[in-house]
Amino acid sequence: MMKKYCLLLLCFGTVFNVIATENITSELALLKEKTNRAIIKFEQTDRMLWSYKITRYENEEGDISSSIEQHSPQASERWLLKQINGQLPTKKQIKNFAKKKQKQSSTTKQGNNIQLALRKLINQESLSLVSTDEKHIVMAFNVYLKKLGKDSIGKLQGKLIYQKEHEFIEKILIWNNTEFSPMFTANITDLAITFTFVHINGSILAKKNEMKMKGSFAYFTEINETSLDTFSDYLYQGKQTQ
Repeated sequence: MMKKYCLLLLCFGTVFNVIATENITSELALLKEKTNRAIIKFEQTDRMLWSYKITRYENEEGDISSSIEQHSPQASERWLLKQINGQLPTKKQIKNFAKKKQKQSSTTKQGNNIQLALRKLINQESLSLVSTDEKHIVMAFNVYLKKLGKDSIGKLQGKLIYQKEHEFIEKILIWNNTEFSPMFTANITDLAITFTFVHINGSILAKKNEMKMKGSFAYFTEINETSLDTFSDYLYQGKQTQ
């Protein structure tokens, strides 16, 4: 009798485990689909139809620089350098800035993807659930950034925060779990990248890009960089749909 009872419990346990596994797999598939739709929503947002301001800050080994740029899609000059290092720019600085932006626009796609390809950044196959609450879903994923070299494979990890109310990716965090070498004689010990987004009338727009990096170059030169780009004053300049 006892053997039959134990066998019955074992069968029930196996069935419950199978059901639990199926439920987890189904939930993960649903979360991956939510993430994919959020990426599509980001891709369909054309930032070139918005006017906005970018406030930039950089600190490279104590060498600090800053600037304020204005993007106005309907102006004769879409990009305007409004301030550099806390002062009004000179004519030469404005001219060099215009040349730089013209070169960028001819070599990179600055429309839908705003130079940030989430589909390449987020490995959707590797997505796993970290936590969830009433407002957010947190998911982890593997990261490979081609610019950081093959040695970074397996040494970078990422996390995204999905906002449930407006169904978009609110934040992406990337960091290294061990040292890596992006190029010969360069060694990165600490890397932290954060992308923050904002939802405005159905569009997903950049809010803040931040990067912190430490390491060494050519064995003797210290790498200690911080950059912060803050986007603000968004105003839609495209045609309004009925």
